[in-house]
Amino acid sequence: QVQLVESGGGLVQAGGSLRLSCVASGLIFRPNVMGWYRQAPGKQRDLVATITSGGSPNYANSVKGRFTISRDNATNTVFLQMNSLKSEDTAIYYCNFAGTLERTNYWGQGTQVTVSS
Repeated sequence: QVQLVESGGGLVQAGGSLRLSCVASGLIFRPNVMGWYRQAPGKQRDLVATITSGGSPNYANSVKGRFTISRDNATNTVFLQMNSLKSEDTAIYYCNFAGTLERTNYWGQGTQVTVSS
């Protein structure tokens, strides 16, 4: 089992920045992929960004150039730096951990990000 604890959400004005953090604990093996997904009201949960334990990032087109994902393998923490935020970025952001070889998948509780225009 892997537990995920997110932090860093909140309310910010359009054009502002926020940094999300997610700490994973439990039975953690490599390789793995950690990342962020988001779900706006009435919409499906969509990929924002992921990063492998080897450090390879992947971004949704809608956030490329504005968001940066990074991780610290020593503390099993993934970060999402969000700059130039837009109202359409408003959503609940969920942390995800996927064990590559174990084929496991875990979700955090989610953290609300609200961007006011």
